Amino acid sequence: MYMKKVLLSLGVIVVMFGACKNNGDKKSQLETIKKQMADLKTQADKLEAEIALTDTSKTEGKVKMVSVTSLTKQVFTNYIQVQGKVDADENVTINPEIPGVITKVNVKVGDEISHGQVLAELDSKVMQQVIIELKTALDLANTMYEKQKNLWDQKIGTEVQYLSAKNQKESLEKKMATMQQQLEMAHIKSPIDGTVDEVYVKLGQTAAPGFPAVRVVNFSNLKVKAEVPENYAAKVKKGNNSIVLFPDINDTVAAPISFSAKVINSLNRTFNVEVALDNNKDYRPNMIAVVKIIDYVNKEAIAIPVGTVQHAEDGDFVFIETGGKAKKIKVTLGHEYNGTAEIISGLKEGDKLITTGYQDLNEGEAIRY
Repeated sequence: MYMKKVLLSLGVIVVMFGACKNNGDKKSQLETIKKQMADLKTQADKLEAEIALTDTSKTEGKVKMVSVTSLTKQVFTNYIQVQGKVDADENVTINPEIPGVITKVNVKVGDEISHGQVLAELDSKVMQQVIIELKTALDLANTMYEKQKNLWDQKIGTEVQYLSAKNQKESLEKKMATMQQQLEMAHIKSPIDGTVDEVYVKLGQTAAPGFPAVRVVNFSNLKVKAEVPENYAAKVKKGNNSIVLFPDINDTVAAPISFSAKVINSLNRTFNVEVALDNNKDYRPNMIAVVKIIDYVNKEAIAIPVGTVQHAEDGDFVFIETGGKAKKIKVTLGHEYNGTAEIISGLKEGDKLITTGYQDLNEGEAIRY
């Protein structure tokens, strides 16, 4: 019907054009005809669009290509991920106890040492000379004391003479003990078993208390320390399984949390956790580590790629294949980790999830995979 009107209008235009030959104002008539032709073209375009919407002959038999994954139950694990670093329980910087000049360095970096071993020595000549003099004086004092004691035991001499000799002997013994302690302080000793990690002092250099001389590390007690945000305090406990990644050496360790602090840091609202390490690996104190603490496990979860979940005003949904057609399914999401979402409701084992080509699908649209 609409097409008949268009043809009739075109006939009118032809008649008008013929009439224009007898009319003197041909230009004006031509402009009028052009305008009417433009209006008719607009109407024809609109008509074609309306026909295209209702004509299914062109699209009949077309199907959309998609990819489909059959859903199965699997283990879904959620992690709390924080950054930490390697630390040692026994990582000691040893300082001199007294000032002095370094006369001997007995170790080098990498040496295995034991508790009490002398690492370096300070100049102690003056102290040694004083000790020699004290020893001579102490020997004399001991002799005098023994003589006075024998006389006093025989009721010979006065008590004052005996007490004076005893006091002299004991005073020199205390001085000798003090000098021996000071002489020991001239020896820089290791308080732990371990490995020399750094030697700061050199022969002939002046050393003093408060300035480091040698660093010793016990690599048999290494651990990873990390700070966990306060909001995970109820989930992270001692014994929780964790995975520790070492990006610099491309290594991964599975180990439980060996310590979880009970106190929250008031400055950054975190608490400390520790993971004990296998000491046979090539770890280093202060090495960066990524700690992934397991806080949730579902051993029979339906889990799908997060990207397949679409969002609408009435909730989240996905498309599955059923009978060669796309079906829209509303879903409820649980935990999400590393691009995977746990599905609480909406999907079941055996459902065929559309994983590619789902973006432009419509409910009931024919699909092929």
